[in-house]
Amino acid sequence: MRTIPLGKSGLNVPCVAVGCMRINKLSDADAEKFIKTAIDAGANFFDHADIYGGGGCETIFGRAVKMSPKVREGMILQSKCGIVPGKMFDFSREHILESVDGSLKRLNTDYLDVLLLHRPDALVEPDEVGEAFDRLKAAGKVRHFGVSNQNPMQIKLLQSSLNQPIVANQLQLSVTHAGLVAEGLHVNMWDETGVNRNGSVLDYCRLNEITVQPWSPFQYGFFEGVFIGSPKYPKLNETLDKLAAKYSVTPTTIAMAWLLRHPARLQPITGTMNVGRLLDCVKAADIRLEREEWYALLLSAGYTLP
Repeated sequence: MRTIPLGKSGLNVPCVAVGCMRINKLSDADAEKFIKTAIDAGANFFDHADIYGGGGCETIFGRAVKMSPKVREGMILQSKCGIVPGKMFDFSREHILESVDGSLKRLNTDYLDVLLLHRPDALVEPDEVGEAFDRLKAAGKVRHFGVSNQNPMQIKLLQSSLNQPIVANQLQLSVTHAGLVAEGLHVNMWDETGVNRNGSVLDYCRLNEITVQPWSPFQYGFFEGVFIGSPKYPKLNETLDKLAAKYSVTPTTIAMAWLLRHPARLQPITGTMNVGRLLDCVKAADIRLEREEWYALLLSAGYTLP
């Protein structure tokens, strides 16, 4: 598996990360097989969150890997905290510390390689976050820190109170959810695509060595469905099929390769619990789409060039 630097962490990580949001749908035996397949394929970076399955996803993962010091050394664990489902976002010092302790217990590990704050909290006190991060770092419970779904000013405000660099930002991005890319193509235009809704966050992260981790790489809308094979995207699927035949892979591989072709050195987060589709995602690490192919996919997904 090809690796990339994770921000300023000093870690080299697989360019494809394994999302564990649905792992609680698997039996312990199937979860163990899934995790082993991922590790054997070089995809040893696993993304969690304390809210996934109400904590159940971390629990089944901790059981399935049969955690030991040797096993732990062979993987990179990332989790997220800050969402109280249906109620609020909470970046308070106490919530962050309690959430990490809960994740460590469920994952059966002494430390997280990376902790992300899960979506922005309107009531965030950056100094409280900084104190929580300092405590977690000093206790050896978390080694590196990041955020998700945050814009440049939110990141800059938070970073002003941190003694550690923000190394990652999880953002929704796929060929059908490509506003982060498309708005940069329509600069100085009066059309809808030219509206800068994200504060040029993709460029900001590149400038500040923050790794962007695209989530829902095969979804359109907000978990509305998968675009691969969808009748809503006939032109896109025609292009995906054509390129899949050229490279002797599946459309899933091509859709993932579209993200990996971007020079920001993105680290997409998979969501599948299907071993075959996971391996299709991993194969994308070995494909570099031509410029014309990359643009053909973007245009066939419904985006335009000015």
